[in-house]
Amino acid sequence: MRRRDLLTRSAAACAPLWLGTQASGASAPLKTLRVAFNTAEVGFDPPQVSANTSVVVNAHIFESPLTYDWLARPAKLTTQTAAALPEVSSDFKRFVFTIRPGIHFADDAAFKGNEHGQKRELVAEDYVYTIKRYYDPRVRTEHLYQFENAKLLGLSELRRRVQKSKQLFPYDEPVAGLRSLDRYRFEVLLAEPDPRFVHVFANPGLTGAVAREVVEMYGDEIMAHPVGTGPFRLKSWRRGSSIVLERNPGFREQFFDAVAPEGDVEAHAMVAHLGGRRLPLVDRIDVSIIEEAQPRWLAFVGGELDQLLLPPEFAGVAVPQGRLAPYLARRGVQMQRAPGAQVKHSFFNFDDPQVGGYTPEKVALRRAVALAYDNQAEVRQIFQDQAVPAQSLFAPNTYGYDAQLKSELSAHDIPRANALLDVYGYLDRDSDGWRENPDGTPLVLRMASTSSQRQRQINELWKKNMDAIGVRMQFEEGTFGELIKRSLAGKLMMWGFTWSAGAPDGDFFLGLGYGPNADQSNDARFHLPAFDRIYERQRVLPDGAERSSLMREANRLLLAYMPYIPHLHPIDTDLCQPRVRGFMRHPFARDAWRFVDLV
Repeated sequence: MRRRDLLTRSAAACAPLWLGTQASGASAPLKTLRVAFNTAEVGFDPPQVSANTSVVVNAHIFESPLTYDWLARPAKLTTQTAAALPEVSSDFKRFVFTIRPGIHFADDAAFKGNEHGQKRELVAEDYVYTIKRYYDPRVRTEHLYQFENAKLLGLSELRRRVQKSKQLFPYDEPVAGLRSLDRYRFEVLLAEPDPRFVHVFANPGLTGAVAREVVEMYGDEIMAHPVGTGPFRLKSWRRGSSIVLERNPGFREQFFDAVAPEGDVEAHAMVAHLGGRRLPLVDRIDVSIIEEAQPRWLAFVGGELDQLLLPPEFAGVAVPQGRLAPYLARRGVQMQRAPGAQVKHSFFNFDDPQVGGYTPEKVALRRAVALAYDNQAEVRQIFQDQAVPAQSLFAPNTYGYDAQLKSELSAHDIPRANALLDVYGYLDRDSDGWRENPDGTPLVLRMASTSSQRQRQINELWKKNMDAIGVRMQFEEGTFGELIKRSLAGKLMMWGFTWSAGAPDGDFFLGLGYGPNADQSNDARFHLPAFDRIYERQRVLPDGAERSSLMREANRLLLAYMPYIPHLHPIDTDLCQPRVRGFMRHPFARDAWRFVDLV
């Protein structure tokens, strides 16, 4: 799972070869990868972050037991810190992970021993502690549902007891559903089957190991002190401006051993260059926060960035008709295009008295708004065809996605939207050109918004479409981080951003409508008992016809009640400078800097 992208994912990137010390004894210059993100980070403590910039940086600092084979398509699980894939019981209720000995956290003063800290080995108890943190009421997280929905035995009950008593969370108290069996093995027990729960352990944003000593030493400052076992560590950070990562000198021996699929030219080129080489292949990563598209594009064209996730605004000059522009090709610029596992959407807050509710007139209002908004125009005019219109929340590359589905979201239908509003009593009673609610009160929609140029264009499209049906619309600006906080508190009427999946399954997107996920991923605060029952039933089933049927039924309910308006699925176009080698974006993993090289 990977949280919100604000409709641009980060510059997941391309890294250089570390030359080390030459035979003459002179040190070679540090190879530095330069990338940019379009949204600011919020910090680097995995449970507390969901913004894409923070998530991608964390994926290079923290490590989960599992990961994805970088080149396998469809996605395939493989080991990261685990010695082997986990033991999984036939009923999908018991999972046993074995951690490889000899893996260490990056040096830090939190590990007592000398003034510079000492090596601290990763052990099973670190993963037990990492997961327990999600249940600690003091830790502000929107990811707890990933574990609570899986029903780890005893942990939700422990959390409720702590909330009631207002005591500190007892991390050392034994819990049936999560325990270390010995120094390198830990066990997870679930109350119900969960055939896909193992994918949680391939997401460093959820299960990247955090050391207890580090959390206890830095306390409220933990967001600025990430310490993991990964290939990089945080060197410096200027909030909202720059992030510098440096090679973790204590990182274990890890070699590139992925196998290229037959016929995949780019994958074969990556293997030819990286095969058998020790990772990572970079000394330093300089990350700039450049929110506006034009300066990001100019920085790449001017050679100041090594890799760029192409802003759609510049698709016409960079990749006309989907082909790399000749002037870039002559410079040796490289291009890759691939659909991600993403969906850009807007949500309605069901706790808001204007747009929320389950009565026919409220459903009619939301569906009329969806019919009036022109997704095709957004794809064509704003995203320059670097996206495809969405028909539901399911994203490409995930189980449950149906490329043949056509919903009413594919139709921009102003007459039908007007008819729905007329039938359900949203009329212009005072002839001022604007509709009122059925009870005569003013009808005003309030959409939260960042201040970027692209978002302003999207706002103009919203305003134009709502004007066409006589509905007033106002916009409330804030930073991305501020709006996330307000959304989690239920204080926004409407907002839109992009979700990226962290696993190859559509359960995550259905979970956006699951009632118990309100205050976390369910920004719409949608709670329909019929939907919740279907969602819970499909979760425990293995993939197959029965589960697929339930997922389609749940999807129909989301489309009918319209807590979310799915808009589009972005197409990622990555550009790399000529010296970059080995860059390839993965639909679910986020640690591309581990693999790539500069020549």
